[in-house]
Amino acid sequence: MKHKPVVAALLLFVPLTACGSAQAGDSSTVTVTVGYQSKTINTVTAGTLLRSLGYFEKQLNSLHDGHTYKVDWQDYATGAPITAQMTAGKIDIGSMGDFPLLINAARGKQLGKPTRLVSVTGYNLRGGLNTIVTSPNSKLTSLGDLKGKKVSTSVGSAADGTLVRALQRAGIDPDKGIEKLNQQPAVGASALSAGSTDALSQFVAWPGLLAYQGKAKALYDGAELDLPTFHGVTAREDFAKQRPTVLEAFLKAQAEATDYLNAHPVGAAESVAKATGLPAEVVYLYNGAHGIATFDPAIKPQLVSALKQDVSVLKAAKLTGDVDVDSFVDDQYVKKALGSDYAARLATKPSASASEVWPKGASRTQSFETPAELLAYVSAHKDGIRAAYVPDATTGTLWFADKAVWVADGDELLPFVAPETAQAYVSAHGGARVVTYAEALEQAS
Repeated sequence: MKHKPVVAALLLFVPLTACGSAQAGDSSTVTVTVGYQSKTINTVTAGTLLRSLGYFEKQLNSLHDGHTYKVDWQDYATGAPITAQMTAGKIDIGSMGDFPLLINAARGKQLGKPTRLVSVTGYNLRGGLNTIVTSPNSKLTSLGDLKGKKVSTSVGSAADGTLVRALQRAGIDPDKGIEKLNQQPAVGASALSAGSTDALSQFVAWPGLLAYQGKAKALYDGAELDLPTFHGVTAREDFAKQRPTVLEAFLKAQAEATDYLNAHPVGAAESVAKATGLPAEVVYLYNGAHGIATFDPAIKPQLVSALKQDVSVLKAAKLTGDVDVDSFVDDQYVKKALGSDYAARLATKPSASASEVWPKGASRTQSFETPAELLAYVSAHKDGIRAAYVPDATTGTLWFADKAVWVADGDELLPFVAPETAQAYVSAHGGARVVTYAEALEQAS
């Protein structure tokens, strides 16, 4: 089923109340307005976590340029209303996913209010931040099973991009082969629970949250696409030119928040959970030491390349025309903010996948070399486990151990996010078989 373009609908999200902006004159008090998405938890170093740590305010206080700075933090559910507010001149700095970033760039140019991508928050080089899930009792086991079914997603989001690409690879027309429901994440989650949609394709943290709550199970791991996905920070071009030291202060603070998250992953997860109402166990799935997201403000070439590939998906959906990605990406401010440290950050790579257990009452997790070793530990400490995580044997995407699809291959126990990849492994390895989580625990004990 074809969907209608939704770019024009962006303006519907503009709140009726006015807000301050750093653009507003040369008075001694300057208000910097930051738009963020508290529950899109791989933007926390530019939003939720950064706000709670107070690093941006501290950086602004250190400028000593004759101004008094105030930060107006504005929380939104998606990137669309942030874009609407930015193009209205009411938000100075915002964070959102890769597909919304492109719409941000297109709308800014169209309305004569250009924006620039100035840093990155969380990314996954394979695409694991987006997942397609079904209801717990669904009989669907592969992408091919979605043909003719109702699928909820947020059109124009990275999760929609994952859905489109995954369907194309499965030989299904993403417009005519399914009935696409354009819904906000919370609405789609409710639709899945109510049985009014067969599947849901969404971005962090919805798939993990629904799986953790027992309201969904994974059907497709976005990392199977092996295409980078990320969230980033965008700033109005006029703001960046008028207040470069303020933008640099934000990017320095973002780097500090990134370092804090990497040094204190459990503490950061607890902090974000407190601010958002999300379970800390779900936050850690994405933002933990070996989580699905890697945090680094550097604008890596792989991410810019992925952004260019994303343009064609949005154009096909008639959500944008051509987007000049090279003009949109502007790393001069983050380079200046981070100085000699920038090159080192640009060269960093995601940490290797690992199995982790979060014991109850612990402020640190415990890592294991193999999933089988983790299972043995869990089996011996069943009442002392807060959460257990294992990386998909094919993609490396972290998932909850008790929600994974397990395969026994001789003495080896292998976890998978989705049933189709597990079955592909079984088909390629004689003697391998799918087992229940309970059976996997028993074999490992």
